[in-house]
Amino acid sequence: MPVLKRGGSASSNWKVKGVSRFFPDDAAWSCDRCKKSGRSQRPRAIQHRFQPVSIPMSICPKMKCLLINLDRSLDRLAHMKSEFARIGIQFSRIEAVDAESRPDLATMPLRAKRRTKIRLADTEIACLLSHRACWEMIAKGGDRHVAVFEDDLVFTTTAGALLRDTGWIPADADIIKLETVFQKTLVGRKRLAAGHGFFLSRLHDVHIGTGGYIISRQAARDLVDATRDIGIPVDQLMFNPIFPTSSGKRIYQLVPALCLQDQYLGEKSLGLPSLLKLDRVNAWKESGLAGRHAKALGKKITSEFNRLGRQIGNFCRMRRKMIIPFDHQDERILSPIPSDTKTRYRRRPKGKATHYQWRKSP
Repeated sequence: MPVLKRGGSASSNWKVKGVSRFFPDDAAWSCDRCKKSGRSQRPRAIQHRFQPVSIPMSICPKMKCLLINLDRSLDRLAHMKSEFARIGIQFSRIEAVDAESRPDLATMPLRAKRRTKIRLADTEIACLLSHRACWEMIAKGGDRHVAVFEDDLVFTTTAGALLRDTGWIPADADIIKLETVFQKTLVGRKRLAAGHGFFLSRLHDVHIGTGGYIISRQAARDLVDATRDIGIPVDQLMFNPIFPTSSGKRIYQLVPALCLQDQYLGEKSLGLPSLLKLDRVNAWKESGLAGRHAKALGKKITSEFNRLGRQIGNFCRMRRKMIIPFDHQDERILSPIPSDTKTRYRRRPKGKATHYQWRKSP
């Protein structure tokens, strides 16, 4: 089988069968059949034999990275400077919208249709506006894909090798989720090699969090248009298929995750808590939904049948549930690291909630 070449050196990450996913429409290519027929455009069938080609490096430019950071969060900025320096990647800082200096956010009209009556917290609105500022910049720029990061992340050791160029990104990718929150999500069984020990799978279910992702220029334009009326949290907007802004996009999940929020490292964390979590919990309690009663027996039976039907459908569609892992200091992590100061809440029958606290491991 011939090997595709980029910049004069062979690359073992690109397979001939899936080459159309990795090259844009204007990429240089050639094959025996099309060379004989004199065709200058890419054929529909890509299973026939390709000849080695030389891809100019202009097709695989360096990855542009944006970092969202509050002016008052100097400690977080220093942490992210250290993280980017460790992996050898440059970034551009984007000033985040600060909810503390924007009292108008509390009265801002939320016209977007929501599935619950819970109003977005001021910090959630500010977070959405911060990401929207990045999307506007990307939409007006000339980069095909851009990476966006928040300021409370930890990168895996090999993150720099993947962020140095965009050649591994599928041409049809609208969004690539780079982080994990250690919750089960639904991904496709088909894998696309991204190199350096990473692979890509289609994301088909909810996977919250916008700590790190790669977005295309067209997807950024669509999200800017879709958020003229706000009212939905930014992570639900991007990574929840019940919303058309997510279901209408081709979203991939990077496995293992490239980055992780510091709060999930528990006793190994640097003390960078989420700025949204507390406001979300308070809004949930004030809404009265936290004390809902357990489902009736009939609803439970219906729910179980629906779950079984989804499992059969996912099996037929070559999809599976999995927790996205993260490699931290040569150790693969599949769940949040316990902390002696972290409190968890567990739902009990009849709507009662009890809490327990993780203890530090000896």
